[in-house]
Amino acid sequence: MAKVVSMPKLGFDMAEGTLVRWVISEDEPVEKGAVLAEIETDKATIEVESSFSGVVRRHMIEEGTTIPVGEAIAIIGEKEEQIDFESLVGSEKAGEEEKVDLGKGEAVKEATPEQAGPEKPEVVGVEAVAEAGQLPEGVRASPLAHRMAEERGINLLKVSGSGPRGRIIKADIEAYQEAKPAVVEGLPMGMPVMVSEPQLDRQIPLSRLRATIGRRMTASTQNVPHIFVTHVYDMAAVMELRKQINAMLPEGEKTSVNDYIVKAVALALREHPSLNASLDEKEGEILQHGQINVGVAVATDNGLLTVVSHDCDRKPLRLISAELKLMAGRVRQGKVRPEDIEGSTFTVSNLGMFGVEHFTAIINPPEAAILAVGAVREVAVVVEGEIKPGLRMSTTLSVDHRVSDGADGAQFLQTLAKYLEEPLRLMI
Repeated sequence: MAKVVSMPKLGFDMAEGTLVRWVISEDEPVEKGAVLAEIETDKATIEVESSFSGVVRRHMIEEGTTIPVGEAIAIIGEKEEQIDFESLVGSEKAGEEEKVDLGKGEAVKEATPEQAGPEKPEVVGVEAVAEAGQLPEGVRASPLAHRMAEERGINLLKVSGSGPRGRIIKADIEAYQEAKPAVVEGLPMGMPVMVSEPQLDRQIPLSRLRATIGRRMTASTQNVPHIFVTHVYDMAAVMELRKQINAMLPEGEKTSVNDYIVKAVALALREHPSLNASLDEKEGEILQHGQINVGVAVATDNGLLTVVSHDCDRKPLRLISAELKLMAGRVRQGKVRPEDIEGSTFTVSNLGMFGVEHFTAIINPPEAAILAVGAVREVAVVVEGEIKPGLRMSTTLSVDHRVSDGADGAQFLQTLAKYLEEPLRLMI
């Protein structure tokens, strides 16, 4: 019996999603649990597994389409099964118990402007693209102009188009080749003049993730009273312990400095539950979380995404390290799972790998705090009146002043020093 697959709810605050890519095509078999499609939410692109086994009979929406949660996206059934797609979709909307997979057909309604994905750019020079496949992004050129540019080694980004809507034509290629170097008046004869073509403006659509980051961080900076507390740590013991541990581990399992920081943060939060908390403004109360779930910011092409180590205080260091590597890898491959990014109670944002010495981070609501971590640096330090080399790392804690205050933040950073400067505590 045919089943309808609907747009899943991949987070408690998800209202709609964009179908980025169909992994299983129409008329192809699919097993229950196999990846059916990739869905982009406000937070990430997530692989969606099929809830049924069978054959994908219809795709109800095209790639790039945005629809609300619960709307049908595909229909799965038997290969030779006769399916009344319109009735099947209608019964789903009427609230029947069974959920069925939808496909393209009479039941598909035209998407409203709000539901439709970003407007697709006009396809120009299709022949050239088909032949060479190398038109630079945002450039419009006739097939002849594209072929001439390819034969003569001309970068189309440097050519100004005189055709409709800036399209590059044959005359533009010829004019570009005939152009003489610019002469700057007043300079001595023979003085070399550097002439470079200006780069063309590029219009880059705002991704859902970038738009969400902007909206939430703006709300945080406007509505959350931040207080910042900085502490500098002696990291010599952590670096020595890491060196010894990594010498015993295979290449793919070696620990990072961030792994030790995350574990230390989790243990420090045990002693400072006021920072492992969130504010419920509607109820007028502070919720101190029983679980310690440390989020770690991961850089992607579209912006930062936070992966979460759940029950981090109760896990050994190697398990934390392995989980974070797996989740960060899935984020960068666009294969993140909902559980990878949901449920953090405190966040660590580490820019040390970029050589950043010090920075402040914006709190990720509804969390009460976030720790900004800089690089471990070799610096001159004074030890018993003598200047010696030392390894130091600066961190800055951002605290929501409605939930806690500077004294709590300072005490938390002192406790964190206990674990980072005596790192064997992380192993017991």
